[in-house]
Amino acid sequence: MGRDKSIRIHLLFLLVVTAVFIWSFIQPEGYLIWTMEVLPAVAVLIIVIAAYNKFRLTTLSYIIIANLSIAMFIGAHYTYSKVPLFNWIKDYFDLNRNHYDRFGHFLKGLFAITLSFALAIGTLYEIIEWLASIISKCGKALGTQGDFWDAQRDMSLTLIGSIIVLLILSKLHNKLLIKKDFSID
Repeated sequence: MGRDKSIRIHLLFLLVVTAVFIWSFIQPEGYLIWTMEVLPAVAVLIIVIAAYNKFRLTTLSYIIIANLSIAMFIGAHYTYSKVPLFNWIKDYFDLNRNHYDRFGHFLKGLFAITLSFALAIGTLYEIIEWLASIISKCGKALGTQGDFWDAQRDMSLTLIGSIIVLLILSKLHNKLLIKKDFSID
């Protein structure tokens, strides 16, 4: 892929992610929880944008970052336990809870660069949820929805997603890295 074409594609990703970010900000479930849930994605996006000219990633990496950011912005807008599509799935299949947070953990696993990085990020999220529940004195962690084993199930889905991506995308990503010209004009 030519350099100019890849830059245009990267800008398109940025435009889509920015549009979803703006949408997520408009009347979210709550602005405090929205801020807490979008902050990690915004921090990553700021770093990636700041480093773009000096350290360009592959287009596959930008696709991954864009998808994860969008998933986080959607979860932040509704809160993870109230995403409408997953409420419909919950009702249709007579499930006990909305599984968007587990879907998010699975995506983190799918899109993580390495297994250990994915598990570290997943663990950090679980610790943040636990600390938030202690600080807010609500008595139960934010994303558990009454499930005592929520953190373990979330981490398992992160692990499964990571293993799947390592098996499926490693060779593709390595080919993209070999083809990539790392010089900056």
